[in-house]
Amino acid sequence: MLTKKLNTESDLIIGLKKDNHDSFQRIFERYSQPLFKFSLSYLKSKEAAEDVVQEVFIKVWNNRKSIKTDTSFQSYLFTIALNAIRKNFNKLTRLNELKHDILIKFSNKFDFDDNTDYQSLLDKLDELINRMPEKRREVFIKKKIEEKSLKEISKELDITTKTVEYHITEAMRFLKQEFKMLKINGMIFFHLFISKNTEY
Repeated sequence: MLTKKLNTESDLIIGLKKDNHDSFQRIFERYSQPLFKFSLSYLKSKEAAEDVVQEVFIKVWNNRKSIKTDTSFQSYLFTIALNAIRKNFNKLTRLNELKHDILIKFSNKFDFDDNTDYQSLLDKLDELINRMPEKRREVFIKKKIEEKSLKEISKELDITTKTVEYHITEAMRFLKQEFKMLKINGMIFFHLFISKNTEY
């Protein structure tokens, strides 16, 4: 049984190297769930784990001609997944560092309540961003977090720069209202998002 299984996998890889889509589909069916569970155990996010699985199989297809048949294919897949997970962690770390750095930079100029700390501000900010409509949230993150230009966002999302400006304006209005209701110092909000990119 074990020999048959190994031969079957070997046949699938040979088929994959010959551009056989059925072989690729069968490999996906065999390994997508284990890769998803593996990624989810690290990232704790279904969406992020699904992105990792997608990245793995895109690379498998793109590199199909160079896949070796005399080494562990499973190890090959999980190595790709682990590298994708590391990239995901690095991206998250960079975003958090950006927000933390801004908060730390300006925190000594303001008075905080005893119950207010940096992490609670970050958590609330993430919560509010996630409450935005999908397109508005996407535009806002690309502009204010990823620091992309209006033209870059317009091209990536296939919308006009005016539409980009509209979503940013509405997102800013929403956040400003929410932070005002929470009585969180408006200057922190200002430095987080407005003064960093004056054009929007």
